[in-house]
Amino acid sequence: MALDVNKVGNQASIISRDVRQFDANTGNIYEAIAIISKRSNQINSELKEIIKDKLGEYRDSNDTLEEVIENPEQAQVALFFEKMPKPSAISIEEFLENKIYYRYPENK
Repeated sequence: MALDVNKVGNQASIISRDVRQFDANTGNIYEAIAIISKRSNQINSELKEIIKDKLGEYRDSNDTLEEVIENPEQAQVALFFEKMPKPSAISIEEFLENKIYYRYPENK
């Protein structure tokens, strides 16, 4: 599942959750947390790649440290991604909205 950074909302960083919501689909809170954790890692990897690509557009091999710090376009990109919710918050929302596909390995 590809992540669209423009569709990710600005969520509050701290939200009280009812624990029973998490085990409603799986029947086990630990399975739900494992699923959320794996999706969070996927989102984090996708965000790192997106950030690397966006900042790579402004990279010049002749830039010194001072020039990199003063580049306003890079600063705007960095601020945009800093304001985004954490990958764990995104994955919790996806899990509670049943947007995460997961399956159990077959027993052999």
